[in-house]
Amino acid sequence: MGKIEVNKLHTLIGHNDCIYALTEGTDPRFFYTGSGDGMVVEWDLDFPKDGKLIAKLNNSVYALAIDHVRNLLFIGHNFEGIHVIDLNDNVEIWSLKLTDQAIFDIKIIGNEVYVGTGDGVLTIVDIEKRAIRKHIKLSSKSIRVFAVATDKKHLAVGLSDHSIKILDMANDFQPIVNLAAHTNSVFALSYTPSEDLLISGGRDAQLKFWDTSNYNQIQNIVAHMYAINYISFKEDGKLFVSCSMDKSMKIWDVAEQKLLKVIDKARNAGHGTSINKVVWSTYQGNIISVSDDRSISIWQISDN
Repeated sequence: MGKIEVNKLHTLIGHNDCIYALTEGTDPRFFYTGSGDGMVVEWDLDFPKDGKLIAKLNNSVYALAIDHVRNLLFIGHNFEGIHVIDLNDNVEIWSLKLTDQAIFDIKIIGNEVYVGTGDGVLTIVDIEKRAIRKHIKLSSKSIRVFAVATDKKHLAVGLSDHSIKILDMANDFQPIVNLAAHTNSVFALSYTPSEDLLISGGRDAQLKFWDTSNYNQIQNIVAHMYAINYISFKEDGKLFVSCSMDKSMKIWDVAEQKLLKVIDKARNAGHGTSINKVVWSTYQGNIISVSDDRSISIWQISDN
């Protein structure tokens, strides 16, 4: 692995509150952000300064997800439910009242939407029928994040009760294992593209690596100063980026489980407050980050 170089390409503004949600579009040239003021904005990486408002909701937005098959954007509307935008026309086509809780994460697999809420309930919605299929109470504490191993049919759920629960999607979400994972809330969770590792991060600022053949922990790294909010893999699966409440992002080597690069305000004119989400874009390989400082940063990453 060569030396990693970082170049800040753009700082984008337009949101009027902390930005919590970020997702790449079906066409990865586009990405979507959601914020505390209920604004959902579409951005074009070819013309990044021209953000387009596509929804304005009454409450904050913590979660966004793309249905790649139908080109739909699912918006988690806190204390309400989900709103569904047809991205071909940028119009809302349906919505569903689900909860009076915060919605922290949404995942879409096949014809189903998985919604995780502040009361520890996993709600499964049938997309075709536009109806709730199932409620699964997993904890008295919040569901914070999902990760999906598509081939294994495993759903990993990170919770504020400090655990990670692995569920069997092929067997009606029966529990496979319950991991006593962190010493505080689990905010960040992702399977490697090969699905041989699950990587978690939490409010305890630690990164943990789990062997998915048996879900034994194989590595633990004190990775940041404060809470790790999210992780995202480079498309080839060799690197991933973590972001933190400590205002930094860090790039890691997956195979060696080693820190390669720190991106922060002092070194790179980075964000001035908590970085809440990060996406390693599949379009030109840039990293996109969003923050409590209400801004979006686009980073060019190269290894020489």
